[in-house]
Amino acid sequence: MDNNSSTSLDLYAKVEDLLGVKEAAPSLYAHYLLFLNPIDFETLLDVGCGSGDFLRQMQGALDIPSVKGIDLSPLMVSKTKEQGLDASCINLCDLEGKYDVITAVFDMLNYLNKEELKTFLSCVKSHLNDGGIFLCDINTLYGFENVAVGSFIVDDETRFLTVDSDFEEGVYSAEFTLFEKENECFKKSQEVIKQYYHTVDDLVKLSGLELMLDDEVNLYELEEADKRFIVLGR
Repeated sequence: MDNNSSTSLDLYAKVEDLLGVKEAAPSLYAHYLLFLNPIDFETLLDVGCGSGDFLRQMQGALDIPSVKGIDLSPLMVSKTKEQGLDASCINLCDLEGKYDVITAVFDMLNYLNKEELKTFLSCVKSHLNDGGIFLCDINTLYGFENVAVGSFIVDDETRFLTVDSDFEEGVYSAEFTLFEKENECFKKSQEVIKQYYHTVDDLVKLSGLELMLDDEVNLYELEEADKRFIVLGR
């Protein structure tokens, strides 16, 4: 992901718990669990595994024989390993092996621009076993325009975070400014994180996989769906 460096992803990792992601996650994870529950499979790879919460919950609920997570953020990978899970800091295209199920959870695909998405989905297809499935979710246009845009300020005892974001011409840009307390001083970190609007048709066309499911997801009880849950099959 050229537009989002490991430095910006590590900054996001430091503040993820302040953004309400963990509170919204169970509702989204339920879509994955309900689809995977009746399926018999042996291996699952989670791309962009973050802190490993999704992998841990899927493993606990489904007793999957072999699970692995990969992420471009070393900090996130270390958090996943702390949960006792296999994880590596590696790009999917550089990973060896094939899997029955590959997942990319919580708008991970939106961090890729169109060219990066094309490459990523090609690598997804090449890492799926015959009959394998790819599960993901993406932000809707409504989600970008009505959930993500604006200014956000939050703090706790050791951190003060501001997020200023905008969405123009299919690109969402969020400037994260973090002040972390170190002894009696505060250390400032600042990064811009970008996301890109994609359609379900984009995913089908670029992946060469078959669309198996396309469901609306409304995490924040708004007038319209803010995400789409998508399953593609090989």
